[in-house]
Amino acid sequence: MPRGRPTSASKTTTSIPPKRALSASLDSGTLTPPARQSKRLKSSPLAASTTKTTPKKSQYFTDSTPSEPESEIEAEASGYEDEDASVSAVLSPPESEDEEDEDDHVSSEEENRKLKRKAKKGQSAKKAVTNGKSVVEDVVVAATAKAIIQKGQELWRPGVKSDLAPGEEVFIKLPKARGDGGVKYKEGIIHPNTMLFLGDLKANNDREWLKMHDADYRQSKKDFDSFVEKMTDRMTEIDETIPELPPKDLTFRIYRDIRFSSDPTPYKTHFSVAWSRTGRKGPYAGYYLQIKPSGSFIGGGLWCPEAAPLAAMRRDIDRKSHKLKSVLLEPAMRKEFLGGISKDEKKAVQAFVGQNKENALKTKPKGYDAENPNISLLRLRNYTAGRKLSDEEVLGPKGPQRIAALMAALKPFITYLNSVVMPDEPGEESETDSDGSNSEEEAA
Repeated sequence: MPRGRPTSASKTTTSIPPKRALSASLDSGTLTPPARQSKRLKSSPLAASTTKTTPKKSQYFTDSTPSEPESEIEAEASGYEDEDASVSAVLSPPESEDEEDEDDHVSSEEENRKLKRKAKKGQSAKKAVTNGKSVVEDVVVAATAKAIIQKGQELWRPGVKSDLAPGEEVFIKLPKARGDGGVKYKEGIIHPNTMLFLGDLKANNDREWLKMHDADYRQSKKDFDSFVEKMTDRMTEIDETIPELPPKDLTFRIYRDIRFSSDPTPYKTHFSVAWSRTGRKGPYAGYYLQIKPSGSFIGGGLWCPEAAPLAAMRRDIDRKSHKLKSVLLEPAMRKEFLGGISKDEKKAVQAFVGQNKENALKTKPKGYDAENPNISLLRLRNYTAGRKLSDEEVLGPKGPQRIAALMAALKPFITYLNSVVMPDEPGEESETDSDGSNSEEEAA
């Protein structure tokens, strides 16, 4: 018999190591070890009756409203996460799989009921029924009439207050293109609606407005492109150097470059097109047309040429100024673009200089004498001629005919400019008068 303290026959339990005793006590349904229990848990009546628990009732038999805790002790936590988990595990033993499925089913049904209640509340707030008829649209229109009328307070603009009650909504349809007003659209003729659109764009020059009136813009742009296409056929007959190009290579974009401009408006308020030997861009002199309500313009020439073409123009004017002056004295040129002046060389030069004095030099250009008889022409940086057009000259069946006649009057002027800056034959520019070389030497 081993040595040790004698055991009593009435005691049948055996001694258990401390670690195993702790795990056994946890398996038998006790709480966490006494060393880890907080004082509040020890003094709690829950700690004394943890071995005998009652199964948790299913949510199917409980009320939808949560019940309040029976005592303040049950409502507060123990202070330790592991103790809270152990207490909840003891107080609510795991339910069977069938009970868990029922709980999930019940919770999903409750969620569906809540969603249906919210939907019914939203529908009831959205529709006000009187005598069996819905009047929500009339209420919305009456409440927001002022916002629709005031400029800049349209409901489709972001950030505009509509004074709608909760649950009310306004659905705005995109505006359709303006009707033709009884005047059919025809190819090659500018429709009055195109002018109306440009006038509206001037009054509402912002991106939100153009986005809402995109249908009007596309209809007007299509009308202008059809006019350009037909006018190109006329231009090739007037000037054989003009090629047949599609409108996309001739028309200018409506978007403005506002990077270095003090004007923040994003769009031009006119449609414009240019014809030259290379379309709307290139080193050649060309014809220009823009349409705008009470502001249409037609013209042609060299606008802000580069250094080499500008030097060629000054050299030719200094050596053979009679070529430019003879073009300015043409009857159609004087009548349409120089104010109808008489056949006087000084008046023709003065009228031409007056149209191009915007960025002219204030002193003599480098290499030329201030006493040069053609100093007013030598100071110029632009060599253009143009005039305004009334709406009656642009619209209607007679509009294309009038524009073609003005382009024909510009043809000798454009031909002269191209013969100087971009001569067809290499020796064309080098041809001089008897005193040409001497005048160049004197200027040098």
